[in-house]
Amino acid sequence: MAVKERVEAVLNVGLRVPSIMLLEVLYRWDVSSFFQKIQKSSLNNNPLFQYKYLALYLHYVGYILSLVLLTLPRQHLVQLYLYVLTALLLFAGHQISRDYVRSELESGYEGPLYLEPLSINRFTTALICQLVVCTLCSCVMQTKRIWLFSAHLLPLVARLCLVPLETIVFVNRFAMIFTGLEVIYFLASNLLVPFNLAKTAYRELAQVVEVYGLLALGMSLWNQLVLPVLFMCFWLVLFALQIYTYFSTRDQPTSRERLLFLFLTSIAECCCTPYSLLGLVFTVSFVALGVLTLCKFYLQGYRAFMNDNTMHRGMTEGITLLILAVQTGLIELQVIHRAFLLSIILFIVVASILQSMLEIADPIVLALGASRDKSLWKHFRAVSLCLFLLVFPAYMSYMICQFFHMDFWLLIIISSSILTSLQVLGTLLIYVLFMVEELRKAPVENMDDVIYWVNGTYRLLEFLVAVCVVAYGVSETVFGEWTVMGSTIVLIHSYYNVWLRAQLGWQSFLLRRDAVNKIKSLPTASHQQLQQHNDICSICYQVCVCVCVDFARIIHIWVISREHRAELEFRRGIASVNNNSTHSHR
Repeated sequence: MAVKERVEAVLNVGLRVPSIMLLEVLYRWDVSSFFQKIQKSSLNNNPLFQYKYLALYLHYVGYILSLVLLTLPRQHLVQLYLYVLTALLLFAGHQISRDYVRSELESGYEGPLYLEPLSINRFTTALICQLVVCTLCSCVMQTKRIWLFSAHLLPLVARLCLVPLETIVFVNRFAMIFTGLEVIYFLASNLLVPFNLAKTAYRELAQVVEVYGLLALGMSLWNQLVLPVLFMCFWLVLFALQIYTYFSTRDQPTSRERLLFLFLTSIAECCCTPYSLLGLVFTVSFVALGVLTLCKFYLQGYRAFMNDNTMHRGMTEGITLLILAVQTGLIELQVIHRAFLLSIILFIVVASILQSMLEIADPIVLALGASRDKSLWKHFRAVSLCLFLLVFPAYMSYMICQFFHMDFWLLIIISSSILTSLQVLGTLLIYVLFMVEELRKAPVENMDDVIYWVNGTYRLLEFLVAVCVVAYGVSETVFGEWTVMGSTIVLIHSYYNVWLRAQLGWQSFLLRRDAVNKIKSLPTASHQQLQQHNDICSICYQVCVCVCVDFARIIHIWVISREHRAELEFRRGIASVNNNSTHSHR
């Protein structure tokens, strides 16, 4: 991507962030409570605050203006910001001129400037500032008619001509009125521009809907506005402002115990509206995507991006956060309650990220153990990541148990982290078996049986964890407070995590036992039969030159290769059989 395209992409996002900030402010602003405070204050007699319904209409106009700024094309948006910048520069010129006139009135000196050092210093400073303002306005508006922005130079010219100070005040007012008339003329000449833009946008939208449909229109707006990145940037700005506000109002340093509470309360403050909640959802999605991408890069380097898996995009974690926040009514809670609820929701999100990391690491670690790769750095990266996935979920479970009282819901949440640690433990045990076989320089007898029993053991432990969760839920329902939702969750958990898992495990055991019995019942070919039929191995497709026969072992290797889809292990087993001259034929 060229530099110009990158700059345009940054502008497309950065210039739309203020529109969402305005939506956030309008959503937080309660008009009724605002006018109640005004009625109790001294501003109640001000005519500007007498028309409540006018303020309500302006509130809705603010929403419309925010949506217009959000959906405005980039070229018109840049032009609008340039107009706003010009208006700010003109206001700065007005402030400089007013401060200069006020300082001259306070000094009371009406003589020549060169006779008074302070007067010449004030004049020089004001002149330089006004020239800078005029030049910037001319550059921003891309016009050579610099006199259009030089009305604020009139008080300086009048002072240079030794005009009395009282007259300079009227000259300054005339400069202000002239600048205001220029602004009004510019607004009046462009009064129909928003209407023309709206008409053109409506025509284009109608054409797109007629040809492609509403779904295509939504996808087009999603891609043009880059809504995920836009909401993420908006939330990060909001979070940074919250952190800055906290530290700028505190003199004493924050202890380490309060840093976690500060982090949670800051996040809770930044998700009290639907807009900030969407920003948090997209931020979590991008953080999850970054963590999973770093996990792939740590394990495989740049090769990880050649065959990227579209499943690990971080959207699962963001959707999980959104569903839990909506179901629990997160934005309706108070800040302290929202912070504690967010700690549980973020725990679930982090557990989901760790599970995705395990799904990435598991096949890589097993393939590395089954291969004959001698790179210590690859093995170190794989083992270190597995150790992290083994320890960190247990640490998270311990920490959350310190903050909350144990109940059925918390046990369900913690059980996911425990299952992740058990799965990592099983992966590490299989990896260790592969490495032991590699160090022995000789094949381990019945390695597939050992691997099967290792897998069966940690799956049995997973089943026991699910049974414990169900037992705790049943006891809490019977002896504690009974709720319909709790009983429903117990039934669902019992069916999916206990009954179906038990059925699947038992079927796997029966199929395994049936396969072993069939393999043991296979006949063994004699040397005369081999020489007579000149047979070829149906697995490795090589002509047999063996002296002895071990057909059962070949079938064992074939079964394990089909069950675990480990092609490297299959080839390795075939090579070990060939080296020991223990081949067999069908």
